[in-house]
Amino acid sequence: MTLARLVERSGVAVTTIHDVESGRVGSLETYARLADALRLRAEFQLVDPRRRELSGRPVDPVHAAMGEAEAAHLRARGFNVGMDEPFQHYQFSGRADVVAWSVESRALLHIENKTEIPDLQACFGSLNAKRAYLGAELATRCGISRWSSETHVMAGLWSAEVLHAIRMHKASFASVCPDPPEAFDAWWREGSPETGRHSTLVVFDPAERHRGDRRRWLGAEELDGVQPRYRDYADAAHRLGLRE
Repeated sequence: MTLARLVERSGVAVTTIHDVESGRVGSLETYARLADALRLRAEFQLVDPRRRELSGRPVDPVHAAMGEAEAAHLRARGFNVGMDEPFQHYQFSGRADVVAWSVESRALLHIENKTEIPDLQACFGSLNAKRAYLGAELATRCGISRWSSETHVMAGLWSAEVLHAIRMHKASFASVCPDPPEAFDAWWREGSPETGRHSTLVVFDPAERHRGDRRRWLGAEELDGVQPRYRDYADAAHRLGLRE
């Protein structure tokens, strides 16, 4: 949409639009008018600045710990790794938590980390969008026409909360992530990605120290009766040393 068209549809002055685009704070009326003109839904969050976290830690430290563990392992396997990788498809844009790729093998791995699953539709919608649009953009960015191997993984924190959500909605997760975990295992353990498109669900433990008999992740078909490694998000943050 041109700037002139946006001014016409929203009734907001061009100078005000420039201010909003540059990151300056606008009025609620301005945001509502621009959202309506762009056919977006305006959402507002009320935050008490006196109670904001000022420690400099990530907003979601457990999520960051999962990404760090995955990135370290995949880099050690010799893959290129990207974090919080941006992509855009027309008016839709997003970021991929962890991506790993090999141009030589024309192989792409995308990991969507979930520390909690409070909203199933938002969870599935995010994965579906990235599964549809991410691969093509990253292929273009890497200078190839398409990937011979494209694996999308939803990795949930190995907690009682996430296990409960998966078990309560087993058919839903199986519909969105129908493939067995062998494609992810080929990246994680073998370092030789399988060809084709794959979507799979795993639970993941970001802890660094593991006994030889403790696996770091499990596939969806192995979750019946398995014990959680953490009670909930707070327990994971505490035991990983991410919260005082």
